[in-house]
Amino acid sequence: MDKRLERILPRVQKPARYTGGEWGEIKKDMSRIEVRTAFCFPDTYEIGMSNLGMRILYGTMNAPEWSYCERVFAPWSDFEAELRAAGIPLYALESGDPIAKFDLVAFSIGYEMAYTTVLNMLSLAGIPLRSRDRRASDPLVYAGGTSCCNPEPMAEFMDFFVIGEGEEVNNEVLELVREAKAAGWDRQRVLLRLAGIDGVYVPSLYTPEYNADGTLRAMRHASGAPERVTKRIVRDFENSFFPTSTIVPSTEIVHDRVNLELFRGCVRGCRFCQAGQVYRPIRYRSAAKLIEQGKQCLSNSGYQEITLSSLSTSDYPELMGLCDGLLDYCEPRSMSLSLPSLRADNFSMELMSRVQKVRKSGLTFAPEAGTQRLRDVINKNVREEDLITTCRTAFAGGWNNLKLYFMLGLPTETDEDIVGIAELADKVLHAWRECSPNKSRGVRITVSTSCFVPKPHTPFQWEAQVSIEEYLRRVSLLRSRMTARNVVYNWHDAETSVIEAVLSRGDRRLGDVIEQVWRDGGRLEAWSEFFSYERWIKALEQFGLSAEFYAARERGQDEVFPWDMVNMGPTKRHLAREREASRQGVLSPDCNARCSGCGAAALAGGKCNE
Repeated sequence: MDKRLERILPRVQKPARYTGGEWGEIKKDMSRIEVRTAFCFPDTYEIGMSNLGMRILYGTMNAPEWSYCERVFAPWSDFEAELRAAGIPLYALESGDPIAKFDLVAFSIGYEMAYTTVLNMLSLAGIPLRSRDRRASDPLVYAGGTSCCNPEPMAEFMDFFVIGEGEEVNNEVLELVREAKAAGWDRQRVLLRLAGIDGVYVPSLYTPEYNADGTLRAMRHASGAPERVTKRIVRDFENSFFPTSTIVPSTEIVHDRVNLELFRGCVRGCRFCQAGQVYRPIRYRSAAKLIEQGKQCLSNSGYQEITLSSLSTSDYPELMGLCDGLLDYCEPRSMSLSLPSLRADNFSMELMSRVQKVRKSGLTFAPEAGTQRLRDVINKNVREEDLITTCRTAFAGGWNNLKLYFMLGLPTETDEDIVGIAELADKVLHAWRECSPNKSRGVRITVSTSCFVPKPHTPFQWEAQVSIEEYLRRVSLLRSRMTARNVVYNWHDAETSVIEAVLSRGDRRLGDVIEQVWRDGGRLEAWSEFFSYERWIKALEQFGLSAEFYAARERGQDEVFPWDMVNMGPTKRHLAREREASRQGVLSPDCNARCSGCGAAALAGGKCNE
């Protein structure tokens, strides 16, 4: 360790974030390494080490003996100040080496509010922010993750993007960089060859053209670059890599337990949900494989809890058998098994009673909307009677802590829909009064609302976001109807949601804005104490742009989107059909009942009804 760090670390919060040396970290003989990757997570250690995707890619990128992938996390403000004052560049945890010396600097970006932190980490590393300013000696900088399904806002800062799932494509990138280093290719030749890898988007090979009104007219691609980049997926998910022996953090993290990934994708097709659209097609792991993986993870890590993780865990077809197999291992060892993602229409009291024998926690459901009409609009195929029946069952079984999540500002929402949230909470409270066997314990029902953000690659990508003033009016209306003492109402701020909408639906011109916000102090903006709405609005105005143009404007049906050159599976024609169905209040079946012809099945080599 750098002697200067030894003096600095006692002065900062949670110094274990910055030391490395954890049980299970990968150490390699540097004399045998040909390609080095700094795997950067633009948030704190506690958040990044809770990310299952980062653990998976850390394992796959370290699989070749000649490749070394090391971890880098964003420093908290106190440690950043110490690093800058001491002139210590950002370094990787495994070796302590400055990441500017690596061949590749890879960012995992799952949330738009991390964009300024990416720039801050590049600055701390001494790497030029803009791709065009990097020299032959600088690392290749790239990004992947959910927010990269619209790569354009960060296009100026990335040499390339990986679109989709990274287990296979990342290692193809490593192979190419290995070849390039051996042959002495220049930077431009490397980028041109990278553009030939399926799932790789090289933004410098694309030129946006704009209409007079500021909308995008076209995206021109250079010779050698594909017109559209199709996301990569892992087709053989059953046998894909899973980190059964992984790093055990030396300090507490957010999800301090084993996370077991059951499947990828979602059968439901909620029209507001980006993850449910872009993670298609659905692919399952067998219960037998998962039981063995779960046992190995618990044995190798020393954790006492395992969580079953997917977008809608209770939709897993072999869930009962999986839980039985895991509980046979967990119960004798006083380990707990939890299901964080439940649906009110397939909740099983039998399952929950078995799963939570060791520790009974609260239950969480997401009706999303307060009336059946609006739930049909968003294709949230959960009926009120399903929710109430589920709550009655849970209360009868001894649960007395329930959380309900909703959104305000959904397309076609009326005041009647908003009041419906309060009425639904009252009905849930009434169900507790009728069914709870032990009313002396009381009940706590928490209602939370967030502001709807229209996301790319969803049926609502054309819709406008409500203004901050309108969102707050709807919050006030709902608050006025929340009168029961046992019902607590929490709401998320709308300012962050507005900027999230700007960035998620933005174009390449936002690069100047993102850099200016960073220069004005923006970083770690997923944390409320660091976020400043005024700073973003000021930067937008400085470059002649506005939040209203990106967030509050309904898009024309034929408008060219900045993300149209990225194929995430569901076709634009399918999304438009779903949007029209939403306006008619027509439900679409889930994928298990009938294929909707979205187009994603083709990515896995299947047929589609498109």
